[in-house]
Amino acid sequence: MTGRHHTRSTIPGMQVGSAYILVGLGSLIMLAPFYFMFVFATHTKTEIFTLPPPIWPGSALFDNLKILTEKIQFWNSLGWSLYIALASTFLTLIFCSMGGYAFAMFEFKFKKSLFLLVMGTMLIPSFLGMIPSFMIMDALGWIDQPRALYIPGAASAFGIFLMRQFVLTSIPKDLIEAARMDGCTELGIYIRIVLPLLQPALGTLGLITFIASWNNFIGPLIVMRSPEMYTLPLALRSMQSPVDTEWGALMTGSAIATVPLLVLFAFSSKRLIEGLTTGAVK
Repeated sequence: MTGRHHTRSTIPGMQVGSAYILVGLGSLIMLAPFYFMFVFATHTKTEIFTLPPPIWPGSALFDNLKILTEKIQFWNSLGWSLYIALASTFLTLIFCSMGGYAFAMFEFKFKKSLFLLVMGTMLIPSFLGMIPSFMIMDALGWIDQPRALYIPGAASAFGIFLMRQFVLTSIPKDLIEAARMDGCTELGIYIRIVLPLLQPALGTLGLITFIASWNNFIGPLIVMRSPEMYTLPLALRSMQSPVDTEWGALMTGSAIATVPLLVLFAFSSKRLIEGLTTGAVK
């Protein structure tokens, strides 16, 4: 009996150990590209393509940084990427929280049809909107303008859906009705009650939007024409050449562009998980 009990008790422990090993191996595999990117950022182009490739940091970081700033307007592109990502995040949080709150708490004509229409846009492949987007931006005179990158996507279907689900599961209707009976205006209810209670979902949506905007390549490729207006992904891509590409400098730019995302995710990953799982279990 003792032997059987001992065998049964060790099985869960073995499963947990195996799970940790698998997670550890998976983490190493996912972190490997980041590690080599940072390592290659400190090596010259010649050293990167040696066999075996370098696995430890080198001494060419500042040389690569000098080449990077000579080849492209790196710091200018970094500033544009930051501005566009912040503007896109701010507008998305405002409009999506308003839309999600309206779909969750208000009753109006064609409400279900409009919500289905909004959700239906998520089924449309993004590449189908490339030509219409360019035509609309050209008609508005927004070619080569930053607003062409953060205004059109300010009310995303995913953001509205996320806000609606969070409002339905986390904000009682009785609380909204009590505020109305106390004479609070709809704008006051939204600012004083809804927005504070939406913080977990706002943090999640803000992080997702910022990362998507920061990494956006197709959008700037469609509407940006002047090199001084390039965002970081587009500027780094312009360094690539079929004849001579400074891969060390390119890795340096990529590493610098990745650092803000790593720091942001490190400080907000817990909020991201909380926001995505809120409402899954009542």
